[in-house]
Amino acid sequence: MLALHHISKRYGPHRVLDDVGLEVPRGAIVGYVGGNGAGKTTSMRIVLGIATADAGRVTLDGAPVDAGVRARMGYMPEERGLYPTMQVQQQLQFFAELRGLSRADATRAARYWLDRLGLEERRDSPLEDLSLGNQQRVQLAAALVHEPDALVLDEPFSGLDPLAVDVMTQVLREEADRGIPVLFSSHQLELVERTCDRVAVLQGGRLVADGTVDELTGVNAHRYLLRSDADPADWVPDLGPAVHVSIESVADGAVTVRLAGDSDLQGLVDAVRRHGTLRELRPWRPSLTQVYRDVIDVPEQLQGARTRPTVEAQAS
Repeated sequence: MLALHHISKRYGPHRVLDDVGLEVPRGAIVGYVGGNGAGKTTSMRIVLGIATADAGRVTLDGAPVDAGVRARMGYMPEERGLYPTMQVQQQLQFFAELRGLSRADATRAARYWLDRLGLEERRDSPLEDLSLGNQQRVQLAAALVHEPDALVLDEPFSGLDPLAVDVMTQVLREEADRGIPVLFSSHQLELVERTCDRVAVLQGGRLVADGTVDELTGVNAHRYLLRSDADPADWVPDLGPAVHVSIESVADGAVTVRLAGDSDLQGLVDAVRRHGTLRELRPWRPSLTQVYRDVIDVPEQLQGARTRPTVEAQAS
């Protein structure tokens, strides 16, 4: 497991990270999300030793992350660190040898990743002759060429076309399946939702949410989407005292509700039907994007993986 323990960092008077604790289990892909300036890149640089924390520590499988451990990690920075005029295969071999591979092993690894990422025909091309998307693939290959023990990727999907995104997500899943922890940052929340096992949300240097996608989106939270011509102001007071419902939003004629338990569902149906026609009732969960907006709006009200209701009504 790759873990950040109580990491804090200041630049002058500005606190960039404030007691950040994050765990990336082996075999898991963790999406690291937050607005610009939230502290994602700084914390990743601390993991890789590019920046130094004012407080806290980083461990891999319980051992402190030192220079030797970092040499076995793969890092893809947001600002690319490749050589524009060097041939693609040549520089992958160069990076592999820097990480301790023999010349023969470095050549084999470079060829494998160029083939795996669809760049075999460009192996002899200077990097600057490639499209930005293909340069991104080469940067990923440079992070993988030495078979790392952990992967830390800063905005790896930026600028990629859909086919390249599919290839990269497959590769990250393959790496996780071989047992390594994978941490990547992204602003593409739909991509994070379908790719990641866990998601961590950073705001203002503090971790404000951390959980599986199902936990964060409340897949087991007894949420339903309801459409009816009845006004909630009429049917909510009509609910019996044993039925507990929170109205979370009202939009486009639909109401999303959260029940205390599925046993309250029939009471909800009966109350709505007494005041109008029930046109639709189905299980519902918010997208990760919706959850993220709620979290960023009111981080102080978030506990664990719960989300903030937009509008609340309580039967009495």
